[in-house]
Amino acid sequence: MHPRLAWSLPALLCIAACAPREKVREPEPVFEVTTPAPPTSTRGAFTIEADKLDTWNAVGQIVVRTPGVEYEGRSQMLDLYTVRYRGVQMLLLTKSLLLSETIKRTTTSVTATTLEGRPIDDNASADLLALLQRELPAEIESVRARQAAEAKAKKAKAQKSKKKKKKK
Repeated sequence: MHPRLAWSLPALLCIAACAPREKVREPEPVFEVTTPAPPTSTRGAFTIEADKLDTWNAVGQIVVRTPGVEYEGRSQMLDLYTVRYRGVQMLLLTKSLLLSETIKRTTTSVTATTLEGRPIDDNASADLLALLQRELPAEIESVRARQAAEAKAKKAKAQKSKKKKKKK
């Protein structure tokens, strides 16, 4: 062996041994993340045999007096209330169903959606819809009675005013 190579071989071995080595990375474990599919329906949605306007008015009465429900807004034209319940913001919708072979009487659907109009399926919305389903029949009767009394009072006032005009 050549004397220069004799000196350089240990030096090369030392350099090779001392040189930073590239760590061989083991492949990271692959965790499969499954995202639940968005709901296609709202748990707790229901129908009630009642006029849409009566149902909408009754929903409003129940919402404003129910502890824990924050009333945020409403639109009679869109048949909705915006509420927050247990930290979940949602729209409560009342929609008339068309009469058909299966629906013989005026019926209204009551459901909840996200603010974007997508179905919402969580415990807060399901519990609020269950509460509405329990309380709506009595509240609708109460709303109808109040409206009838108001209409009767208005009619009596108009007749009284008409009689006063005739006396003059």
